[in-house]
Amino acid sequence: MTFWQPELERYPGPRYKAIAAAVAEDISGGTLQPGDRLPTHRQLAEALGVTVGTVTRGYAEAERQGLVGGRVGSGTYVLGDGDGHRVPFGIPAEAPTDGDVNFGLALPVPARRESMLADALRRLADDPAALHDTLSYQPEAGLRRHRDTLRDWLADWGVALAGDEVLLTLGGLHAVHLALQVLARPGETVATEALTYPGLIAAARQQHLDLQPVALDDEGMIPSALARLCEQRAVRAVYCVPNQNNPTTACMSEERRRELAAVARRYGVFFIEDEVHLVDGSERPPNLVDLAPERVLYVTSCSKILAGGLRVGILRAPGHLVRPLEDALRSHCWMAPPLNAELACRWITSGLAREIADWQRRAIGERQALAADRLAGHTFRAQPYGFNLWLHLPEPWRAGSFVTACASEGVHVKSGEPFAVGHQPVPEAIRLALSAPASLDDVRRGLDVVRGLLEHGPRPPSTL
Repeated sequence: MTFWQPELERYPGPRYKAIAAAVAEDISGGTLQPGDRLPTHRQLAEALGVTVGTVTRGYAEAERQGLVGGRVGSGTYVLGDGDGHRVPFGIPAEAPTDGDVNFGLALPVPARRESMLADALRRLADDPAALHDTLSYQPEAGLRRHRDTLRDWLADWGVALAGDEVLLTLGGLHAVHLALQVLARPGETVATEALTYPGLIAAARQQHLDLQPVALDDEGMIPSALARLCEQRAVRAVYCVPNQNNPTTACMSEERRRELAAVARRYGVFFIEDEVHLVDGSERPPNLVDLAPERVLYVTSCSKILAGGLRVGILRAPGHLVRPLEDALRSHCWMAPPLNAELACRWITSGLAREIADWQRRAIGERQALAADRLAGHTFRAQPYGFNLWLHLPEPWRAGSFVTACASEGVHVKSGEPFAVGHQPVPEAIRLALSAPASLDDVRRGLDVVRGLLEHGPRPPSTL
């Protein structure tokens, strides 16, 4: 533990902000190094003559800025530029090692989409009017025909949206950024599940929002826990993934969704409903946007179904929020590239998009069935249509050591740590993204490694 006692009088503003400012300055000056463990909340409070609550807020502010990280029972540590807390997810710059199995990132099932793109580009080259549109400035929300095509495509999935409420964005995460920017100002409270999408955590941090965790169970976010938070704080927005929580894969029942819609109306909060993993209406209850359209901003994209590189996102909002969202979108990038939307729409109108989606759904089903067979006897949760599987580890395994053990055998998985909000303990579990490996044989090989580690347990520590 580092003996660290800043001089708060040197910093203006509230004392908790002074603590965060001192952390930033001492990291910059080299007094604090990556990996240094800061004093406990109580120790620093006694040393500085402030309350424990002040230190707690100061450490939380430093964590929001990406300077420190910590968990209950472990402590608060200074983060480095390459620390997983600072950048919890990302596409690695290096090509994966031959033979490795990547269960780390929830990517579409690999397929030969290149020929489909080449064909769409050739057809576009023979359409001068469409070429002109793709090279011209367009309205912030996107071309009307693109919005209509994507709206009709969503209707085929059981998602009914009004055309005037739909905007095109640079992927789903961009839509989340826009929604947060319009709904909450810096310092205001946004709520989400205690385990949630790391992109949302990063977006809230970048926008200087107070991100608060809400307890979740086997159905996801617990309505009574959200209501208690709304009683305690002025919650501006709530982010959730009703159809497949990331990482736990929990899916909300219709009753749970109706309870959350009631909380939204009672406390006047808006929900950001993320359905980037599109789920057909026959396989899920009604979406939140169906139950409370006046309180829900709905987010989806083409990334998980068609191709991540297209960067075509869709953001639906209640009518009175459309203009502020258009203003925000214009300030970000003026408009989402019409070329990307044109290609996605051509895949949709040609029927290729449905073929890709149906093929991927079958491939995911095969991978989930294989995982259920290989992991029989162990505790896990998954959805038949889902990219991911959430595996609870038996004693004496700990998630961090299990991730390391898998990596040593060429299998890459994620613990719950990058998904965790706040300082609550993280379950000893791992997320397996079954969709990412190149083939079913790769999935089988990776699952066999995971099963072997589960059955044999961790190696005992060496002793002297």
